[in-house]
Amino acid sequence: MSRSIEFFFDFSSPYGYVAAERIEAIASRHGRTVDWQPILLGVVFKTSGGAPLPSLPLKGAYANRDFVRSAGFHGVSYRHPERFPVSGVAATRAFHAAATQDSVANGVLARTLMRAYFTQGIDISDPETTIALATGAGLGLSADTLREQMASTEVKDRVRAATEAAIARGIFGSPFTIVDGEPFWGADRLDQVERWLATGGW
Repeated sequence: MSRSIEFFFDFSSPYGYVAAERIEAIASRHGRTVDWQPILLGVVFKTSGGAPLPSLPLKGAYANRDFVRSAGFHGVSYRHPERFPVSGVAATRAFHAAATQDSVANGVLARTLMRAYFTQGIDISDPETTIALATGAGLGLSADTLREQMASTEVKDRVRAATEAAIARGIFGSPFTIVDGEPFWGADRLDQVERWLATGGW
């Protein structure tokens, strides 16, 4: 049995943000760690046929209301950004450039970037803004090194490969949580995730 919970998310996903604020505590209660795996939902949509919720007739208006309501229900601070959605490319590259084997540090970085966007409206699609946020997260990151790595072919290829690997595993949305091979889609499935962790399934 893997001791990690695989947590796939897009940095521009409100439900991904809500789940990111909860997943580490859930994992800790069951002696697990979180394997943070950011993906590019726009690329996923090209395969799944999906689209950003606000762009969909009828469903978009509901989603904009539900983002705020769901965050409040789970006790997560949330202010809907004026610019929404934005590209998650810069944030995803920053994460892949800086990520280590330290699950806690990776979680700090992921939440720092998402909190900036979903509580302060800071535009994380801007690479320099993302670099400033990442280096200010208390993880000892160097702005110059991070900037160089984000522009590198290696990191760009890593982001592309991570998203393609997620698609190959059937991942089509954000958040997407996998526990011991069992997939759960959506922030509203985290209670099921916790029950699965406690019982081993049903």
